[in-house]
Amino acid sequence: MNNKKQRGYVSLPGIGDLALSGLRPLIGILLGLIAGAGLIALSGVNPLSAYVAMLKGAFGSPQAFANVLVRASPLLIGGVGVAIGIKAGLWNVGIEGYMYAGAIGAGMVGIAALPVAPIVHIILSFLAAIAFAVVWGLGPAYMKAYRGVNEVVATIMMNYVAIFFTSWMVHEPQPMAEPGSFFPMSRMIAPTAKLPILMKGTSLHPGFIIGLIACVVLYFVLRYTPFGFRTRMLGVNPVGSRYAGVNVRQQMLFVLLIGALMGGVSGAVEILGLKQRVYMDFVAGVGYESVAVALLAGGNPLGVIASALFFSALKAGGATMSIQTGVGGPMTVVIEALCVIFVIGVGYSERKRLERLDVAEKEDKEVEYDVA
Repeated sequence: MNNKKQRGYVSLPGIGDLALSGLRPLIGILLGLIAGAGLIALSGVNPLSAYVAMLKGAFGSPQAFANVLVRASPLLIGGVGVAIGIKAGLWNVGIEGYMYAGAIGAGMVGIAALPVAPIVHIILSFLAAIAFAVVWGLGPAYMKAYRGVNEVVATIMMNYVAIFFTSWMVHEPQPMAEPGSFFPMSRMIAPTAKLPILMKGTSLHPGFIIGLIACVVLYFVLRYTPFGFRTRMLGVNPVGSRYAGVNVRQQMLFVLLIGALMGGVSGAVEILGLKQRVYMDFVAGVGYESVAVALLAGGNPLGVIASALFFSALKAGGATMSIQTGVGGPMTVVIEALCVIFVIGVGYSERKRLERLDVAEKEDKEVEYDVA
């Protein structure tokens, strides 16, 4: 009787674990906002007033929300590229470099005055961005999959190469460079290659739609396709995946290249939709922020949508909060970091609890066998 009760007790957390896993990002965000409120209070500002100002800055008008969507566009695309790597147990932190590579490809085609329809010019620019980014990501992906080089080290090193390569490409006398420019930059993107503006008086372009589609598609790929099953299996148990017949090296290569592809698309969206030029530091850390977005989402492509919008709202509303309350703009970055830390902390405590439950279940089975 006691054994049956104990077995019932051990089986119940399976439901609770699923709920907690889904709520983990929300718990992390809530704890991060509470901790951020404490820091704001220490600076002598009412946290409630600060957060109200932030909300007004992000959602107080259609133009403000459009700004949130514009900021979310590269985070959606880059974040889902990192998320699919997390599901495979890989830390692809090369989105920053892939964005630069994609921007170079899109820029080279975008500045050319091609005698084609605008939609064709835009598609060609995106294809060039994808090609440049995938080729750029092939090195780190191959080194990880076939040589065992740590993907974090390889991708971070390639990020710096991409940044300075971009700087070289936009300096004269390179063909992309703007002649006589006081600041190194490429020539202006041709009108036929620019993404259309969706809301007059704003910078809102279709980039966020591309990001939403990418998140939904990759969610279904991970959840309902053989490729997604192999990816999730690889993330749970690489050794078991190999014994199950999965080509682990090939799977790692494909997953990392998908991340590179998404990074290239993210860079193209920024250039064709917002910046209109390629120049050094045009990314401004968005690639690394995409890693935080994916972490906050727990590697869930659908969670990336909420995470990217949350980060973008913090950024967009942070300026209003700073103007109205005097809280410095860097506070938004602090809140982002706190949210990610708490999400990781909640996940760690959850894993430890599952380990304890697993030990208890094994002990219960041993007792049951002894009784039998």
